Amino acid sequence: MSSANDLAVAVGDALSGDVMSVVETGGGGISATYRVTIDGGRAVFVKTISDASPGMYTAEAEGLRWLAETRAVRVPEVLAIKDEDSGLERRFLVLTWIDQHLPAPDHDEQLGRDLARLHRTGAPVFGLDRDNFIADIRQSNTPHDTWAEFYASERLAPLARRAVDAALLPPTAASLFERLMSKLPELVGPPESPARLHGDLWRGNVLAGLRGEPWLVDPAAYGGHREMDLAMMKLFGGFGDTCFAAYDEAFPLADGHADRVALYQLYPLLVHVVLFGGGYASSVIQAARRYAG
Repeated sequence: MSSANDLAVAVGDALSGDVMSVVETGGGGISATYRVTIDGGRAVFVKTISDASPGMYTAEAEGLRWLAETRAVRVPEVLAIKDEDSGLERRFLVLTWIDQHLPAPDHDEQLGRDLARLHRTGAPVFGLDRDNFIADIRQSNTPHDTWAEFYASERLAPLARRAVDAALLPPTAASLFERLMSKLPELVGPPESPARLHGDLWRGNVLAGLRGEPWLVDPAAYGGHREMDLAMMKLFGGFGDTCFAAYDEAFPLADGHADRVALYQLYPLLVHVVLFGGGYASSVIQAARRYAG
């Protein structure tokens, strides 16, 4: 899309309305993000990108709807998608606008309870009936019978191989991850049914709404082990102890969960190695050695 005017026309057409203003909001990371006001004063949130893999916004929209159907967490409503190739026009995703405010005093407690409800709703399988993306990395969701199989085959192996091939991890990391993955059945904890995961739950993907209540955005959703979301939340911080206490009260964690945090942080760390280079490599190697022996 060549200009804000082009974006305004395309969004107006998608919403069957006239666009009154387009204001870039920033902070979108991979996408450019805008606050677009439609006739009547309704504001919407628009993400747009020109060089993403086809299907990225469709996958995000499906993830938001999959989370929304549980009524366990607040997520923005999907209003329109344009995700096909069409000349010089960019793909875009239109969502409801979330008026943000300071977090309420019980924001973290609400988030912990909401997340526990989300995880309890469950998922049909470890995986999903479609692949999606974490950031701009395609995320394979081929279902597996066990969590250990899924975590090894669809999460750790593809990114470890990619990082080694790109020389972002040393060649010895390949055998290190082979040893680790062979031990996963005894490392992943007691058997649990698949939980419905947000999949990319760092602080930047949790907003505080007009009343300070938590909203979740930018999912990379799939059916997996619930400790994955919690480990991601602890990786870069930003969530208070009251959040995890409220979660554990609503949906107590299995014995040994504290010893598995670094195991489940390996995947987001590998994502960061692939996205940003070798700065995260030492953390990956250290965690993998801890569990591979």
